[in-house]
Amino acid sequence: MARLLRSLSMFLAAALLAACGGTPAPLTHEAYIWQRQWTPALRGSVAASRDFVAAWRVLAAQASRDGRVQVFTADNGALAAAGRPVIPVVRIDGRLARFDATALRAQVVGVLTRWPGAAAIEIDYDCPTARLPAYAAFLRELKPALGGTRLSITALPTWAGSADLDALLAIADESVLQVHAVQAPQAGLFDPAIAASWVSAYATHTHRPFRIALPTYGSRVSWNDDGTLLAVESETAALAAGASASELYASPDAVMAFVQGLEAHRPEGLAGIVWFRLPTPDDTRAWSLATWRGVVTGHLDRAPLRTRLRDAGQGASDVLVENPAATDAAAPSRVALPPGCMLADGIDGYRLAPGTQPLTLVAGQARPLAAHATRAVGWARCPPGTPTTLTLQGTPVS
Repeated sequence: MARLLRSLSMFLAAALLAACGGTPAPLTHEAYIWQRQWTPALRGSVAASRDFVAAWRVLAAQASRDGRVQVFTADNGALAAAGRPVIPVVRIDGRLARFDATALRAQVVGVLTRWPGAAAIEIDYDCPTARLPAYAAFLRELKPALGGTRLSITALPTWAGSADLDALLAIADESVLQVHAVQAPQAGLFDPAIAASWVSAYATHTHRPFRIALPTYGSRVSWNDDGTLLAVESETAALAAGASASELYASPDAVMAFVQGLEAHRPEGLAGIVWFRLPTPDDTRAWSLATWRGVVTGHLDRAPLRTRLRDAGQGASDVLVENPAATDAAAPSRVALPPGCMLADGIDGYRLAPGTQPLTLVAGQARPLAAHATRAVGWARCPPGTPTTLTLQGTPVS
Protein backbone atom coordinates (compact mmCIF):
# COMPACT_ATOMS: atom_id res chain seq x y z
CA MET A 1 0.00 0.00 0.00
CA ALA A 2 2.85 2.39 0.80
CA ARG A 3 4.29 1.78 -2.66
CA LEU A 4 0.89 2.45 -4.24
CA LEU A 5 0.53 5.73 -2.34
CA ARG A 6 4.02 6.84 -3.40
CA SER A 7 3.22 5.92 -6.98
CA LEU A 8 -0.06 7.80 -6.88
CA SER A 9 1.63 10.87 -5.41
CA MET A 10 4.15 10.83 -8.24
CA PHE A 11 1.31 10.53 -10.72
CA LEU A 12 -0.65 13.44 -9.26
CA ALA A 13 2.42 15.66 -9.34
CA ALA A 14 3.15 14.75 -12.95
CA ALA A 15 -0.44 15.07 -14.08
CA LEU A 16 -0.90 18.42 -12.35
CA LEU A 17 1.86 19.94 -14.44
CA ALA A 18 0.02 18.97 -17.62
CA ALA A 19 -3.52 19.60 -16.44
CA CYS A 20 -5.63 22.06 -18.36
CA GLY A 21 -7.69 24.83 -16.82
CA GLY A 22 -11.41 24.72 -16.17
CA THR A 23 -13.56 21.70 -15.37
CA PRO A 24 -13.50 19.17 -18.23
CA ALA A 25 -16.26 16.66 -18.85
CA PRO A 26 -15.90 13.34 -17.03
CA LEU A 27 -13.63 10.81 -18.65
CA THR A 28 -15.45 8.42 -20.94
CA HIS A 29 -14.96 4.66 -20.67
CA GLU A 30 -14.71 2.48 -23.75
CA ALA A 31 -13.74 -1.18 -24.08
CA TYR A 32 -11.86 -3.39 -26.50
CA ILE A 33 -13.65 -6.52 -27.64
CA TRP A 34 -10.64 -8.64 -28.54
CA GLN A 35 -12.31 -12.03 -28.59
CA ARG A 36 -12.32 -13.81 -31.94
CA GLN A 37 -15.39 -15.90 -31.17
CA TRP A 38 -18.72 -14.40 -30.13
CA THR A 39 -19.80 -16.75 -27.36
CA PRO A 40 -22.96 -16.41 -25.24
CA ALA A 41 -20.71 -15.16 -22.41
CA LEU A 42 -19.31 -12.40 -24.62
CA ARG A 43 -22.78 -11.34 -25.75
CA GLY A 44 -23.87 -11.26 -22.13
CA SER A 45 -20.93 -9.06 -21.14
CA VAL A 46 -21.72 -6.59 -23.92
CA ALA A 47 -25.35 -6.36 -22.78
CA ALA A 48 -24.39 -6.07 -19.10
CA SER A 49 -21.86 -3.27 -19.70
CA ARG A 50 -23.70 -1.00 -22.09
CA ASP A 51 -24.86 1.34 -19.33
CA PHE A 52 -21.33 2.62 -18.66
CA VAL A 53 -19.41 1.86 -21.86
CA ALA A 54 -19.38 4.79 -24.27
CA ALA A 55 -18.08 2.88 -27.32
CA TRP A 56 -16.81 -0.54 -28.38
CA ARG A 57 -13.48 -1.01 -30.14
CA VAL A 58 -13.84 -4.36 -31.86
CA LEU A 59 -11.05 -6.46 -33.32
CA ALA A 60 -12.08 -6.63 -36.98
CA ALA A 61 -8.94 -7.90 -38.74
CA GLN A 62 -5.34 -8.82 -38.07
CA ALA A 63 -2.25 -8.76 -40.27
CA SER A 64 0.01 -11.53 -39.04
CA ARG A 65 3.81 -11.46 -38.98
CA ASP A 66 3.89 -12.99 -42.48
CA GLY A 67 1.63 -10.23 -43.86
CA ARG A 68 -1.52 -12.31 -44.26
CA VAL A 69 -4.72 -10.56 -43.17
CA GLN A 70 -7.41 -12.45 -41.28
CA VAL A 71 -10.86 -10.89 -41.00
CA PHE A 72 -13.09 -11.60 -37.99
CA THR A 73 -16.87 -11.65 -37.94
CA ALA A 74 -18.61 -9.80 -35.13
CA ASP A 75 -22.16 -10.18 -33.84
CA ASN A 76 -23.61 -7.01 -35.29
CA GLY A 77 -26.95 -7.75 -33.66
CA ALA A 78 -25.44 -7.78 -30.17
CA LEU A 79 -23.53 -4.58 -30.89
CA ALA A 80 -26.60 -2.85 -32.29
CA ALA A 81 -28.66 -3.88 -29.26
CA ALA A 82 -26.04 -2.32 -26.98
CA GLY A 83 -26.71 1.03 -28.67
CA ARG A 84 -23.16 2.35 -28.53
CA PRO A 85 -20.79 3.58 -31.27
CA VAL A 86 -18.52 0.91 -32.74
CA ILE A 87 -14.90 1.35 -33.86
CA PRO A 88 -13.44 -1.56 -35.84
CA VAL A 89 -9.76 -2.21 -35.09
CA VAL A 90 -7.20 -3.55 -37.55
CA ARG A 91 -4.26 -5.06 -35.71
CA ILE A 92 -0.86 -5.25 -37.44
CA ASP A 93 1.59 -7.64 -35.84
CA GLY A 94 4.50 -5.63 -34.45
CA ARG A 95 6.91 -8.30 -35.74
CA LEU A 96 5.85 -7.44 -39.30
CA ALA A 97 8.85 -5.22 -39.95
CA ARG A 98 7.98 -4.46 -43.56
CA PHE A 99 4.71 -4.71 -45.42
CA ASP A 100 3.18 -3.94 -48.77
CA ALA A 101 1.68 -0.56 -47.91
CA THR A 102 -0.56 -0.45 -50.98
CA ALA A 103 -2.03 -3.91 -50.35
CA LEU A 104 -2.48 -3.29 -46.62
CA ARG A 105 -4.14 0.06 -47.22
CA ALA A 106 -6.63 -1.67 -49.53
CA GLN A 107 -7.27 -4.29 -46.83
CA VAL A 108 -8.01 -1.60 -44.24
CA VAL A 109 -10.41 0.18 -46.56
CA GLY A 110 -12.05 -3.16 -47.26
CA VAL A 111 -12.56 -3.75 -43.56
CA LEU A 112 -14.19 -0.35 -43.23
CA THR A 113 -16.70 -1.14 -45.98
CA ARG A 114 -17.89 -4.09 -43.88
CA TRP A 115 -18.62 -1.76 -40.96
CA PRO A 116 -21.11 0.82 -42.27
CA GLY A 117 -21.77 3.53 -39.75
CA ALA A 118 -18.49 2.98 -37.88
CA ALA A 119 -17.64 5.91 -35.62
CA ALA A 120 -13.96 5.59 -36.63
CA ILE A 121 -11.41 2.98 -37.57
CA GLU A 122 -8.36 2.17 -35.47
CA ILE A 123 -4.94 0.86 -36.47
CA ASP A 124 -3.25 -1.11 -33.68
CA TYR A 125 0.40 -1.43 -34.68
CA ASP A 126 3.21 -1.80 -32.16
CA CYS A 127 5.56 -0.22 -34.63
CA PRO A 128 9.30 -0.31 -33.84
CA THR A 129 10.35 3.23 -32.97
CA ALA A 130 12.91 3.35 -35.78
CA ARG A 131 10.13 2.74 -38.33
CA LEU A 132 7.84 5.57 -37.24
CA PRO A 133 8.57 7.63 -40.41
CA ALA A 134 7.48 4.70 -42.60
CA TYR A 135 4.39 4.20 -40.46
CA ALA A 136 3.56 7.91 -40.74
CA ALA A 137 3.84 7.68 -44.53
CA PHE A 138 1.43 4.72 -44.51
CA LEU A 139 -1.11 6.61 -42.38
CA ARG A 140 -0.75 9.76 -44.47
CA GLU A 141 -1.79 7.83 -47.57
CA LEU A 142 -4.47 5.84 -45.72
CA LYS A 143 -6.37 8.76 -44.26
CA PRO A 144 -7.84 10.23 -47.48
CA ALA A 145 -8.85 6.72 -48.56
CA LEU A 146 -11.12 6.46 -45.49
CA GLY A 147 -13.62 8.88 -46.98
CA GLY A 148 -13.93 11.12 -43.97
CA THR A 149 -14.09 8.35 -41.35
CA ARG A 150 -12.07 9.33 -38.29
CA LEU A 151 -8.72 7.59 -37.86
CA SER A 152 -7.51 6.37 -34.49
CA ILE A 153 -4.17 4.73 -33.74
CA THR A 154 -2.70 3.01 -30.70
CA ALA A 155 0.62 4.30 -29.41
CA LEU A 156 3.50 2.90 -27.37
CA PRO A 157 5.14 4.84 -24.51
CA THR A 158 8.57 4.20 -26.03
CA TRP A 159 7.64 6.39 -28.99
CA ALA A 160 7.78 9.49 -26.76
CA GLY A 161 11.56 9.53 -27.11
CA SER A 162 11.40 9.84 -30.89
CA ALA A 163 11.60 13.10 -32.82
CA ASP A 164 9.23 11.52 -35.35
CA LEU A 165 6.30 11.11 -32.96
CA ASP A 166 4.78 14.58 -33.37
CA ALA A 167 4.44 14.19 -37.13
CA LEU A 168 2.82 10.78 -36.69
CA LEU A 169 0.27 12.01 -34.14
CA ALA A 170 -0.63 14.97 -36.34
CA ILE A 171 -2.06 12.59 -38.94
CA ALA A 172 -4.51 10.61 -36.81
CA ASP A 173 -7.65 12.20 -35.39
CA GLU A 174 -7.00 10.58 -32.01
CA SER A 175 -4.68 8.08 -30.35
CA VAL A 176 -4.78 5.52 -27.56
CA LEU A 177 -1.66 5.28 -25.37
CA GLN A 178 -1.03 1.78 -24.02
CA VAL A 179 0.31 1.95 -20.47
CA HIS A 180 0.06 -1.77 -19.69
CA ALA A 181 2.80 -4.13 -20.79
CA VAL A 182 4.96 -7.05 -19.73
CA GLN A 183 8.40 -5.66 -18.87
CA ALA A 184 9.81 -7.96 -16.19
CA PRO A 185 8.41 -10.46 -13.67
CA GLN A 186 8.85 -7.94 -10.87
CA ALA A 187 7.15 -5.08 -12.73
CA GLY A 188 3.84 -6.82 -13.34
CA LEU A 189 1.46 -5.57 -15.99
CA PHE A 190 0.80 -2.10 -14.64
CA ASP A 191 2.84 0.27 -12.49
CA PRO A 192 1.11 3.57 -11.57
CA ALA A 193 4.31 5.59 -11.29
CA ILE A 194 5.67 4.37 -14.62
CA ALA A 195 2.30 4.87 -16.30
CA ALA A 196 2.13 8.42 -14.93
CA SER A 197 5.50 9.30 -16.40
CA TRP A 198 4.46 7.84 -19.74
CA VAL A 199 1.22 9.85 -19.81
CA SER A 200 2.98 13.10 -18.90
CA ALA A 201 5.62 12.62 -21.58
CA TYR A 202 3.09 11.63 -24.22
CA ALA A 203 0.77 14.57 -23.53
CA THR A 204 3.49 16.99 -24.61
CA HIS A 205 3.65 15.42 -28.08
CA THR A 206 0.03 15.46 -29.19
CA HIS A 207 -2.38 18.30 -29.91
CA ARG A 208 -5.21 15.88 -30.71
CA PRO A 209 -7.50 14.07 -28.23
CA PHE A 210 -5.98 10.94 -26.76
CA ARG A 211 -7.09 8.11 -24.53
CA ILE A 212 -5.29 5.71 -22.23
CA ALA A 213 -5.59 1.93 -22.51
CA LEU A 214 -5.75 0.27 -19.08
CA PRO A 215 -5.71 -3.45 -18.26
CA THR A 216 -8.48 -5.66 -16.87
CA TYR A 217 -6.53 -8.89 -17.19
CA GLY A 218 -3.66 -11.11 -16.12
CA SER A 219 -1.06 -13.03 -18.10
CA ARG A 220 1.11 -16.09 -17.68
CA VAL A 221 4.58 -15.03 -18.79
CA SER A 222 7.37 -17.47 -19.64
CA TRP A 223 11.04 -16.46 -19.48
CA ASN A 224 14.20 -17.99 -20.92
CA ASP A 225 17.26 -18.87 -18.84
CA ASP A 226 18.88 -15.55 -19.72
CA GLY A 227 15.84 -13.59 -18.51
CA THR A 228 14.52 -12.73 -21.95
CA LEU A 229 10.81 -12.95 -22.66
CA LEU A 230 9.69 -16.21 -24.28
CA ALA A 231 5.90 -16.04 -24.43
CA VAL A 232 2.88 -14.22 -23.02
CA GLU A 233 -0.35 -16.14 -22.51
CA SER A 234 -3.41 -13.96 -21.94
CA GLU A 235 -6.62 -14.44 -23.87
CA THR A 236 -5.06 -17.23 -25.97
CA ALA A 237 -2.76 -20.11 -25.01
CA ALA A 238 0.92 -19.60 -25.79
CA LEU A 239 1.87 -23.29 -25.47
CA ALA A 240 5.38 -22.34 -24.37
CA ALA A 241 7.46 -23.78 -21.56
CA GLY A 242 10.34 -21.53 -20.57
CA ALA A 243 12.85 -21.83 -17.77
CA SER A 244 10.42 -20.02 -15.47
CA ALA A 245 6.91 -18.63 -15.60
CA SER A 246 5.09 -15.88 -13.71
CA GLU A 247 1.40 -15.12 -13.28
CA LEU A 248 1.09 -11.33 -13.59
CA TYR A 249 -2.10 -9.46 -12.75
CA ALA A 250 -3.28 -5.88 -12.86
CA SER A 251 -4.38 -4.90 -9.34
CA PRO A 252 -7.93 -3.43 -9.39
CA ASP A 253 -7.03 -1.17 -6.46
CA ALA A 254 -3.94 0.22 -8.19
CA VAL A 255 -5.78 0.79 -11.46
CA MET A 256 -8.75 2.42 -9.71
CA ALA A 257 -6.46 4.80 -7.82
CA PHE A 258 -4.77 5.71 -11.10
CA VAL A 259 -8.13 6.47 -12.76
CA GLN A 260 -9.19 8.61 -9.81
CA GLY A 261 -5.93 10.51 -10.15
CA LEU A 262 -6.68 11.12 -13.82
CA GLU A 263 -10.14 12.42 -12.95
CA ALA A 264 -8.74 14.78 -10.33
CA HIS A 265 -5.82 16.13 -12.35
CA ARG A 266 -6.37 15.48 -16.02
CA PRO A 267 -3.55 15.95 -18.54
CA GLU A 268 -4.45 18.28 -21.37
CA GLY A 269 -6.09 16.47 -24.27
CA LEU A 270 -7.03 13.33 -22.33
CA ALA A 271 -10.53 12.29 -23.42
CA GLY A 272 -11.04 8.96 -21.69
CA ILE A 273 -10.07 5.38 -20.89
CA VAL A 274 -10.20 2.35 -23.17
CA TRP A 275 -10.24 -0.91 -21.21
CA PHE A 276 -8.39 -3.93 -22.50
CA ARG A 277 -10.21 -6.18 -22.62
CA LEU A 278 -13.97 -6.58 -22.07
CA PRO A 279 -14.21 -9.17 -19.27
CA THR A 280 -16.41 -12.23 -19.77
CA PRO A 281 -17.31 -15.03 -17.34
CA ASP A 282 -15.34 -17.58 -19.40
CA ASP A 283 -12.16 -15.43 -19.55
CA THR A 284 -10.11 -16.93 -16.71
CA ARG A 285 -7.44 -14.22 -16.88
CA ALA A 286 -9.69 -11.19 -16.75
CA TRP A 287 -11.38 -9.39 -13.88
CA SER A 288 -14.99 -10.23 -13.18
CA LEU A 289 -17.56 -7.87 -14.65
CA ALA A 290 -18.45 -6.71 -11.12
CA THR A 291 -14.82 -5.86 -10.39
CA TRP A 292 -14.45 -3.93 -13.64
CA ARG A 293 -17.65 -2.01 -12.94
CA GLY A 294 -16.39 -1.24 -9.44
CA VAL A 295 -13.11 0.16 -10.78
CA VAL A 296 -14.94 2.32 -13.32
CA THR A 297 -17.41 3.66 -10.75
CA GLY A 298 -14.80 3.98 -8.01
CA HIS A 299 -16.51 1.60 -5.57
CA LEU A 300 -15.05 -1.88 -5.02
CA ASP A 301 -17.16 -4.17 -2.85
CA ARG A 302 -14.98 -5.75 -0.16
CA ALA A 303 -15.47 -8.50 2.43
CA PRO A 304 -12.93 -10.49 4.48
CA LEU A 305 -11.75 -13.74 2.94
CA ARG A 306 -12.74 -16.95 4.72
CA THR A 307 -10.77 -20.19 4.96
CA ARG A 308 -11.93 -23.61 6.10
CA LEU A 309 -11.30 -27.33 5.92
CA ARG A 310 -13.63 -29.58 3.92
CA ASP A 311 -13.70 -33.34 4.41
CA ALA A 312 -12.18 -35.03 1.35
CA GLY A 313 -12.50 -38.60 2.65
CA GLN A 314 -9.99 -41.14 3.94
CA GLY A 315 -8.81 -38.81 6.70
CA ALA A 316 -7.84 -35.96 4.39
CA SER A 317 -9.30 -32.47 4.07
CA ASP A 318 -9.23 -29.85 1.36
CA VAL A 319 -7.99 -26.41 2.41
CA LEU A 320 -10.44 -23.87 0.95
CA VAL A 321 -10.29 -20.09 0.57
CA GLU A 322 -13.59 -18.29 -0.04
CA ASN A 323 -14.23 -14.78 -1.35
CA PRO A 324 -17.77 -13.72 -0.33
CA ALA A 325 -17.49 -10.26 -1.92
CA ALA A 326 -18.75 -9.11 -5.31
CA THR A 327 -15.21 -8.01 -6.19
CA ASP A 328 -12.16 -10.09 -7.07
CA ALA A 329 -9.72 -10.34 -4.18
CA ALA A 330 -5.97 -10.87 -3.89
CA ALA A 331 -5.08 -14.29 -2.55
CA PRO A 332 -3.87 -14.51 1.07
CA SER A 333 -0.13 -14.81 1.47
CA ARG A 334 -0.31 -17.38 4.30
CA VAL A 335 -2.91 -19.87 5.55
CA ALA A 336 -2.17 -21.35 8.99
CA LEU A 337 -3.65 -24.80 9.67
CA PRO A 338 -5.07 -25.74 13.09
CA PRO A 339 -2.58 -27.07 15.68
CA GLY A 340 -2.29 -30.83 15.53
CA CYS A 341 -2.45 -31.25 11.75
CA MET A 342 0.27 -33.75 10.83
CA LEU A 343 0.63 -33.49 7.06
CA ALA A 344 -0.22 -30.86 4.46
CA ASP A 345 0.79 -29.46 1.12
CA GLY A 346 -0.28 -26.63 -1.14
CA ILE A 347 -1.68 -26.54 -4.67
CA ASP A 348 -2.57 -23.84 -7.21
CA GLY A 349 0.25 -21.45 -6.29
CA TYR A 350 0.66 -22.51 -2.64
CA ARG A 351 3.29 -24.67 -0.91
CA LEU A 352 3.96 -25.90 2.61
CA ALA A 353 6.36 -23.61 4.47
CA PRO A 354 9.16 -25.74 5.96
CA GLY A 355 9.51 -25.91 9.73
CA THR A 356 6.30 -24.06 10.62
CA GLN A 357 4.16 -24.91 13.63
CA PRO A 358 1.29 -24.97 13.15
CA LEU A 359 1.70 -26.09 9.55
CA THR A 360 1.33 -23.11 7.22
CA LEU A 361 0.68 -22.83 3.50
CA VAL A 362 2.39 -19.88 1.80
CA ALA A 363 1.58 -18.36 -1.58
CA GLY A 364 4.11 -18.10 -4.37
CA GLN A 365 2.20 -16.86 -7.40
CA ALA A 366 -1.37 -17.57 -6.39
CA ARG A 367 -4.09 -16.29 -8.69
CA PRO A 368 -6.59 -13.73 -7.37
CA LEU A 369 -9.91 -15.10 -6.19
CA ALA A 370 -12.86 -14.22 -8.37
CA ALA A 371 -15.94 -12.64 -6.83
CA HIS A 372 -18.07 -15.16 -4.87
CA ALA A 373 -15.52 -17.90 -5.62
CA THR A 374 -14.20 -20.80 -3.53
CA ARG A 375 -10.82 -22.32 -4.33
CA ALA A 376 -8.81 -25.23 -2.95
CA VAL A 377 -5.27 -24.10 -2.08
CA GLY A 378 -4.01 -27.30 -0.46
CA TRP A 379 -4.79 -30.44 1.52
CA ALA A 380 -4.18 -31.55 5.09
CA ARG A 381 -4.44 -34.52 7.43
CA CYS A 382 -5.67 -33.47 10.85
CA PRO A 383 -6.99 -35.33 13.94
CA PRO A 384 -10.75 -35.91 14.31
CA GLY A 385 -12.47 -32.93 15.89
CA THR A 386 -10.02 -30.40 14.48
CA PRO A 387 -11.66 -26.96 14.03
CA THR A 388 -12.49 -26.35 10.39
CA THR A 389 -11.99 -22.56 10.48
CA LEU A 390 -8.47 -21.52 9.53
CA THR A 391 -6.38 -18.39 9.99
CA LEU A 392 -5.14 -15.99 7.33
CA GLN A 393 -1.80 -14.32 7.96
CA GLY A 394 0.20 -11.54 6.33
CA THR A 395 -0.78 -9.29 3.48
CA PRO A 396 -2.59 -10.44 0.34
CA VAL A 397 -0.61 -11.43 -2.72
CA SER A 398 -0.78 -8.54 -5.20
